[in-house]
Amino acid sequence: MKIVIAPDSFKGSLSSAQVIDRIAQAALDNFPDCEIVRLPMADGGEGTIDALIEIMQGTVHHFYARDALGREISAKYGVIPPDTAIIEMAAVNGLPQIPPEARNPLYTSSYGTGQMIRQALQKGFSHIIVTIGGSATNDGGIGAMSALGVDFLDCHGAPLKPVGMNLENICDIHTEGLDPLLKKARITVMCDVDNPLLGPNGATYMYGTQKGGTTEILDRLENGMKNYADVLEEKLGISIHQLPGGGAAGGISAALVAFTGAKLQSGITTVLDTIHFQDILKDADLVITGEGRLDRQSFCGKVIHGIGDACRKSHVPVIAIVGGIDRDIQLDYADVVNSIMVTVDGAIGLPEALSHADTLLTGAADRMFKMIKVGMELSKSNTQVNKEDSYENKQASLSAGSRSAFCGHQN
Repeated sequence: MKIVIAPDSFKGSLSSAQVIDRIAQAALDNFPDCEIVRLPMADGGEGTIDALIEIMQGTVHHFYARDALGREISAKYGVIPPDTAIIEMAAVNGLPQIPPEARNPLYTSSYGTGQMIRQALQKGFSHIIVTIGGSATNDGGIGAMSALGVDFLDCHGAPLKPVGMNLENICDIHTEGLDPLLKKARITVMCDVDNPLLGPNGATYMYGTQKGGTTEILDRLENGMKNYADVLEEKLGISIHQLPGGGAAGGISAALVAFTGAKLQSGITTVLDTIHFQDILKDADLVITGEGRLDRQSFCGKVIHGIGDACRKSHVPVIAIVGGIDRDIQLDYADVVNSIMVTVDGAIGLPEALSHADTLLTGAADRMFKMIKVGMELSKSNTQVNKEDSYENKQASLSAGSRSAFCGHQN
C-alpha cells in the first residue's frame, strides 16, 4: 500500500515535516509493509521555498538586495533543478524586516524583489516563481519594474524614485531598458486573492493599513495608483485597473502581468504543479493531508483544498487530519476530502492543545489508521461473502442445469 502524506504545518505548534513524521510512524505501526511518500506542503506563504526545495532536492542561494526601505540585506531564493528559481517577496521586501513604527507605504519600494528576479534571469533560470505574501509595499510594483529596467518619469521627463508616494507623479513610462532575458523566461506569481488594483477591495484600501497607512496616506496612494494605471494604459495600451488579483502585494502582481507577461496562479496549484503531484498520485492508495485548523479559508485555495481537488481528479481517497474544525463547515467538506480526523480528543483549551500538539497528533493518527484497518477488514469480509454467495449461486445454477439436461435426456 502506498500512502502519500502531504500536510501543511500546524501553525504555532508543528512544522509540516514534524507532522509527516508523526503520521508516518502511525502508518508504519499499523501497516508495517506500506510505502510512505513524504511531501511537506505550503501554499505560497511562509515555508513555501523550504517545502519545494525539500521535495525537489533543490538548494538555497543568497543574494544581496534592497529591503523595502532601500537598505541592503542578504535574502535567499530557492533553486530547483534544472531551470526553476523561487523568489519569496517577504524575504526581501516583507513586513518582517521593518518594525511597526517605521512602516509607511509612501516610502517603501519593491525594488529588491526586482533585483532578485534579475539575478535569477542572469543566472540562466527560465522559470521564475514569485511568492508575494507578506509584502511591506504599496508601490504598484514600480520598484520591482525599475530594477528590471523600466523607467517611470515625471512630467519633466526626470526619473522618479520608485516608491509609493511617486505613483501620483508618473507622467510617462519607458520600457526600452526592460531586461531582454524576460522574453525567454516564464514567470509564475503565487497569488491567492482576486482583489483588483483599485477600489475599496483593491491593493491600497484592503491591505494598506497593515503596512502603516493612515486614512490620509491611503487616499493619497489610491489616487496615485489610479494615475499610474491610467498612464500605463495610455502609453502602453495595457489596462490593469480591475485585473483580478492585481491588488495583491501592493500591486506588484499587476505590474508583473503588465510588464513581464507573468501568470497569476494560486499558491497550492503552483506547488503541486512544480512537484508533479498528479504523477505521484498515479499508484497511490491513500493521501493524508492536514493543517492546524480547518475553516472556510481551507476551501479557498489552501493546502487541503488543492490536495483534495487533485485527489478527486485522480480518484484517490484523501483524509485530512486537523487540530480543530469550525462547526459551521462540518457538512461542507465532502466535495474536498473523504473524511476528517480531529486531533483533539476531549474538552481542551487552545493553549493546552498547542502545547500538547505532538501527543494529540500521534494519538489521532494512530486512531485514524486503526479505523482504516477496520474498513479494510470489513471490505474483505464483504468480498468473501460475495464470493461465497457467488459460489453457491453458481453451484445451484450448475445443479439446475444438470437436472435440466438430465430431464431433457430422459424426454
